Amino acid sequence: MALHAVILAGGAGERFWPASRQKRPKPFLEVLDGVSLLEATHRRARRFASPGCVWVVCGREHAAAIRRETGLTNRRVLVEPRRRNTAMAMSWAAHHIAAHDPEAVLVVLSADHHIPDARAFAAAIRKSAKAARSAGCIVTLGVKPRRPETGYGYIQTGPPAARAHPGLRRVKRFVEKPDAARARSYLRRGGYLWNAGIFIVGARILLQEIESCAPDLHRALSPLAKAPRARSGAALERAYRRAPSLPIDVAVMERSRKVWTLPVSFAWSDVGTWLSLAEELGVAPGETRVVGGELISDDTGGNLVWGSERPIALLGVEGLAVIDTGDVLLVTILERSPDVRWIVSDLKKRGRRDLT
Repeated sequence: MALHAVILAGGAGERFWPASRQKRPKPFLEVLDGVSLLEATHRRARRFASPGCVWVVCGREHAAAIRRETGLTNRRVLVEPRRRNTAMAMSWAAHHIAAHDPEAVLVVLSADHHIPDARAFAAAIRKSAKAARSAGCIVTLGVKPRRPETGYGYIQTGPPAARAHPGLRRVKRFVEKPDAARARSYLRRGGYLWNAGIFIVGARILLQEIESCAPDLHRALSPLAKAPRARSGAALERAYRRAPSLPIDVAVMERSRKVWTLPVSFAWSDVGTWLSLAEELGVAPGETRVVGGELISDDTGGNLVWGSERPIALLGVEGLAVIDTGDVLLVTILERSPDVRWIVSDLKKRGRRDLT
C-alpha cells in the first residue's frame, strides 16, 4: 500500500494579515519552531510517505517558491490554473496520482497546520490508511477538543466503525463553526471532535465519491481521465474553468456514507488567526509572547507581539495582537482578530494591491 501525501497550499490566509499576503501567504511564514509551516508539514509527510510520494497542490504564483522550500521536483508540484477550492484540488490530485498508481492511498494535508507531536501524527495516519485501504472508506482525523472553540468546524461521532478497526467511528454529521454557547454544549455533552481537515482515502474511492456526491465536479474532471493527451495544460484550464468552487466538506464529506473518523488527542491547530497563534504560544493574563522584533516594554502583559525593525512599547494594555510588518501596523483585540479578513476585503475593494 503506497501512501501519497498531498499537501494543499492554495489558501490565502487572510485572517493572518498583515503577515500573510498574496506574495507570501501563511504557509511560508516561520510562525512556530523556527521553520515555515509548509516545511514543517513537508517533514511530517516524510514520516509516512517516500520522497517520490509527496505532492503539493498550489497556484502558479507560489509554485517556484514551493519548489525551493521543499526541494520537490516540477512533477511533484501540481499547479492549479485558478483557485477552485479544496474539492477540485483534491480531485485533480487523485486523478493525476491514480493514473500512475491506481492503488494509491492519499493523505491530504493543509500546508499551514501546527502539529507538534509528529510521531503520534504519523501513527494516526498509518492506522487510518489501513482502514481506508481495507474498508474503502474516507477517514478524517477528529481532534478531541480542549476548549469551546468557535473558529473550527466539528464532527459529531457515531457508532464504532468496525471490529477490524478499533478506535475508528462512523461520522454522524459535520457541524459548521458554532457560536460560543453551542461550542460549550459540545464539550459538556461529549461526542464532538474538531474537524482537522485531514483526509485519508484511496484515490479511486475519492473519485467515485466525487462522481456520486458532486456530479458537476465529476463532469468537469472527466475529460482529464480519458488519455494522457487530455491532461494537457489547455484541458486542465478548461476543467478548472468549468468546475464549481466547493470545499471538500460540502462536496463530499457531508453527503458520503463512507466517512469514518479517528479521534486523536495530540495537539493540533490550524493557526488560522492571531488568537489561535496566541493560544498556541501560551499568551495569558500577565504572559506576553514575542514572535519577532524587539519588545522594549510591556507593563501589563497578556499580549501577542509580531515585530519588525521598530522597537515596540506597550503601556497599560492587555489582550492585544500588535503586528508590525514594516509597511503595516495592525493593533487589534485578540478576540476580534478573526475579523481581520474584513480589512483585507475592504483593501481589495479599494484597489490596494500593495497591502494584500
